[in-house]
Amino acid sequence: MPRQVARLQLLSDLHLETEVFEPQPAPGADLLVLAGDIDSGWGGLAKFAGWPVPVLLVAGNHEFDRRELNEAWPALRERCDALGIRLLQRESCVLPLGDAARRVRFVGATRWSDFNVFGEHQRERSMRAARYYVNVMRATRGGAVFDAAAVREEGLACRAWLEAELARPAGDWDSTVVITHFAPSLRSADPRYGQQPGTASFCNGDDDLLPRANVWLHGHLHCRHDYWVGATRVVSNARGHSKRDEARDYDPLRCVDV
Repeated sequence: MPRQVARLQLLSDLHLETEVFEPQPAPGADLLVLAGDIDSGWGGLAKFAGWPVPVLLVAGNHEFDRRELNEAWPALRERCDALGIRLLQRESCVLPLGDAARRVRFVGATRWSDFNVFGEHQRERSMRAARYYVNVMRATRGGAVFDAAAVREEGLACRAWLEAELARPAGDWDSTVVITHFAPSLRSADPRYGQQPGTASFCNGDDDLLPRANVWLHGHLHCRHDYWVGATRVVSNARGHSKRDEARDYDPLRCVDV
């Protein structure tokens, strides 16, 4: 009897620029989702060339380390195309997956921080706290430093696109899977650090959009999550850094059924 679900393998935050990790296809998976921060140097993306099932990538913030954003996007797409990886940046696609050819709509965007997760009255404080990871990235946009204000602009553009895409009338798909690098809810906050101003650099307040998806996949926080908000399942399978003991008990074959 045909399997009535599509099975998605999920990986993110592998940080192959410093980490030693050999990805393996999960048995029975219909598709691999890479939810960002795979390799800041992009070299590690070659590990997914010739993958036995389709591969979707949503870029993370570290895919842009020491790069000019406006130049990096087309260059990353060219790199992905050469490896047979499909990059989703404010784009959606519908793929038939599984034994029963279940049609799944994938909605993908990096969804940079807009720093609104604690409300407008806390935004300035949250943006000040973002200086740390902005300094780590050392990216530029249009020749200017890609600072917290620029991150917020990109985040708001991602939010507007997601809202419009998820408001589309039902089409020729059975399920909707949203893929972002940044988390859609404070429920995904790293329990090691709790909710502090810096958390706004990792989590957005997209809780109102969650009901429009069947599954929402994300990365960015170096911890794992699997929870439900109403009928929507939110999952992160971020690996993180071994030297910080974040990869302990990591399951690289983790799959999510849709």
